[in-house]
Order: sequence, then C-alpha cells, then structure tokens
Amino acid sequence: MNDGKRRRLTVGVAAGGVCAALAAALLTGRAWEDSGDLPTDRQETVAERGRSVMPFDLEQTTHHFTPTKTGGLQDVVADQPGGEKQIGLIRTHLRQEAKAFSQGDFGDPAQIHGAGMPGLAALEAGYKRIQVRYREQPDGANLTYDTEEPALVDALHDWFEAQLGDHGDHAEAGRS
Repeated sequence: MNDGKRRRLTVGVAAGGVCAALAAALLTGRAWEDSGDLPTDRQETVAERGRSVMPFDLEQTTHHFTPTKTGGLQDVVADQPGGEKQIGLIRTHLRQEAKAFSQGDFGDPAQIHGAGMPGLAALEAGYKRIQVRYREQPDGANLTYDTEEPALVDALHDWFEAQLGDHGDHAEAGRS
C-alpha cells in the first residue's frame, strides 16, 4: 500500500472513531449540556418519554428542584390554582416514586432520562443511605431527599441538574 492510500485510510479510521464516540455519547444519554431557551431535541424526547411514565400533564405542571446541604427537595406543582385533577395525579405519582426510590428502584427516571443520567448510578447503589420523604402541599406534592454522605449529596445535586436541563420549560431551579 502506498503512503497516500495509507494516510487516507488512517484519516478515515480516525474520523470514523470520532463519529462512533459521538454517537455512543448521544445514545448513552450524555448530551446534558444544552441549556438554551428553545426546546432541544433531547428535551422533546424526554417530554415524550415522560408522558409514558408520569400521569400528569407536563404542560400544566412544573417540577422544582432545590438542592440542600443534605440532599434536596423536589416539588411538582399544578400551574393553575384549583387544578385538582393534576394535583391528584402529581400526588399519586410522587407517592409511588417515594416508595420505589426508597427500595432502590430508579427505573422511572432511567426510562425518561436514560441509564447514563448523572447521579443515577450512585443513587441506585446508595439508596439505603438516602431517606426519601413524601409530603403533600396545596398545589401538588414534594419529595425530600436526605443523606449524611457527601458523595450521595453530590449525586443528588447532579441528578437534579440533569433533570433541570432535560425538562426545560417544565422545570425550575428552586421554588419561589
């Protein structure tokens, strides 16, 4: 093989490797960084997956993620006062999620966001050291996550950040 053909083959293999790595990153759910104002393809995909897992209407509700020193607070609320149907659906879902998370079952977030979601593997492995509490509030419900382990606090914060990015307009940092 002459040097010109060898160089083209080497460049072709390298370019193919870069493309394969990019495709693998996208397929494993590592495209978390987009935080623009317009919905991304990923946010649209997450919203579609969410419709099969979450019974409430994402267009009529908002997720709030508030990191704390010992974990975090996740609120899901109906956007309209008196949205009793959405409030009931939120409460049912979060009650089920509290039970599942307390047993190490993070299958719903994995189904929505992908198994490679930041923080998810650590939460699954450390679930016995995280207390998850469900509480109703007038406009929906919330889950409080508490742990004494700094690594699990970091995992919860990473998990919250990933959800903020993935849910786009359906999620907010903190609760006003």
